[in-house]
Amino acid sequence: MIPRSKAIEIILEQLDDETAVLSTTGMITREVYAAKDRPGNFYMIGSMGLTSSVALGISLLNPNRETIILEGDGSALMGMGTIALIASETPTNLIHIILDNESYESTGAQPTISSKISLDDIASAAGYQSVHRVDDAEGIKTELAVCRTSPGPHFILVKCSIAPVPGIGRVDISPVEIRDRFSTHIR
Repeated sequence: MIPRSKAIEIILEQLDDETAVLSTTGMITREVYAAKDRPGNFYMIGSMGLTSSVALGISLLNPNRETIILEGDGSALMGMGTIALIASETPTNLIHIILDNESYESTGAQPTISSKISLDDIASAAGYQSVHRVDDAEGIKTELAVCRTSPGPHFILVKCSIAPVPGIGRVDISPVEIRDRFSTHIR
């Protein structure tokens, strides 16, 4: 399995500057910030389980702007109702990426239940336009490219390893600044 930080780097490399990227609280946001901070990133600091809801709203209000959700399995499980809501609203510009390391890594790597259920099967049953499961760099590149060229919503489950990045810093811009620069970016 690919380390989550490497998966994030690969995903961000594939996107253009106009894409809106919303990342969940904790290590995922820290890794996105370290890999490629930009005005089009919205860091959901302290809001576990809400990233997909906010991203859905952004995608519906900006139907011509590609919107990417980057969240972990713990966040997806916490806001599982949003999977059904996204499928029912059918935002064609939305790609929902779950970085599944089967743990709440940010709080000590306690296990989630994602090893016992299939988040990709749940997304498929909910009605996402396409659902993909990958666990390596080539799979990420291939499936993300497919999703970016057809109407969504799309769901990509990236099975990744627990692989802490030593010394990774926190997002050092304020939530107000994150909001303001993102709002300007998506206008």
